[in-house]
Amino acid sequence: MKPILEIDAVSKKYLIHKSGQQPYLSLRDSLSTVFRRSNGKEAFWALKDVSFQVQAGESIGIIGKNGAGKSTLLKILSQITPPTTGKITARGRIASLLEVGTGFHAELTGRENIFMNGSILGMRKAEILKNFDAIVDFSGVEQFLDTPLKHYSSGMQLRLAFAVAAFLENEILIIDEVLAVGDAEFQKKCMGKMGEVSKSGRTVLFVSHNIGAVKSLCSRGLVLNKGQLEFSGNIDESVSYYQQMNYSENALLKVFETSAPFRNETIELISIAASTPNQDVLSVSQKIRFEITFNCLLENINLDCTMEFRTIEEVIVFHTGALVSRNRDSKTGQYTVAFEMPGFYLNAGEYSISLIFGKDQREQLFAIDSCYFFKIDNDAVIGSNSGHLPGILRPDFDYQITHQSF
Repeated sequence: MKPILEIDAVSKKYLIHKSGQQPYLSLRDSLSTVFRRSNGKEAFWALKDVSFQVQAGESIGIIGKNGAGKSTLLKILSQITPPTTGKITARGRIASLLEVGTGFHAELTGRENIFMNGSILGMRKAEILKNFDAIVDFSGVEQFLDTPLKHYSSGMQLRLAFAVAAFLENEILIIDEVLAVGDAEFQKKCMGKMGEVSKSGRTVLFVSHNIGAVKSLCSRGLVLNKGQLEFSGNIDESVSYYQQMNYSENALLKVFETSAPFRNETIELISIAASTPNQDVLSVSQKIRFEITFNCLLENINLDCTMEFRTIEEVIVFHTGALVSRNRDSKTGQYTVAFEMPGFYLNAGEYSISLIFGKDQREQLFAIDSCYFFKIDNDAVIGSNSGHLPGILRPDFDYQITHQSF
């Protein structure tokens, strides 16, 4: 049997303007570009020679870091943008859930938007009529069905939009980060519905940074990196490859040093380090010390630093913070914030740290996602008692702050 989807050496090139000037400053400037060569452009390959096949009924997770080319690939498959080179063969109707709510109109009622949005997403009128009651029931907006959409809350609009998209009956369904909509209860319904779709025999391509969702919905994985397909295998092998790729590119259990782009007008991150006493490996049975060193470039603010810990599946375990300065007494210079925590706060496994700097404990100044990775080893002393439940906690860490003026 032929594959339902064949991607053969697909590449996508964009041109990046390097001049630093706005390309359309005036009519004269615009016309002059027609008659002169542009030397200020650089070719950027968002995808490069990507090839794979998809069998009917497969559920494939496409994973990779930001900028890996995942969304570009889905836009090409959805015929939103053409490939620069390569060929795509589809033996079935393709439906795309790339942005929930596209095609909704604020002046139309919920009922009218169901028909209009369903048509835009590729559903025939007969299919919409057949699924109409199920769509309304899934969305939970029956009471407001004949109310103009402009009177819906943003959450209600998202619920209705996803409900329409969830009942598409196309042979190939492409999903890009659309499960994180609505409240926790509705997110659970979304996951359940996508699970039904993936088990119904329809072909699903799913992109998400939520590794747990990818593993629960998909049987096979593709790992993209810098526009190229680096790995293809079953979903467990693919997730493991992706995790190892991340850790090999970061300074695991070593000082993480950075410069530009981790800087703005208020904060410049210099380094992050983690250690346990007299050991190179972090352990659940000892205290773990984290040190964040940064430059404060702005005076007279209430400065705070927060660390957010996530599992490799992107589940937030807890976060904790330190008030670096108070009463608007911050001074410019280099600060080191040192946190100490018991090792048993974390299970054995691999984690990432995100940093958030703020002022007045309300306004965010600077944030860096997953800027440090580390690993906790188990041991016979405390390992079996080190369980945690996913969720945001605020452990009472011991912390100390040192300051060195410029």
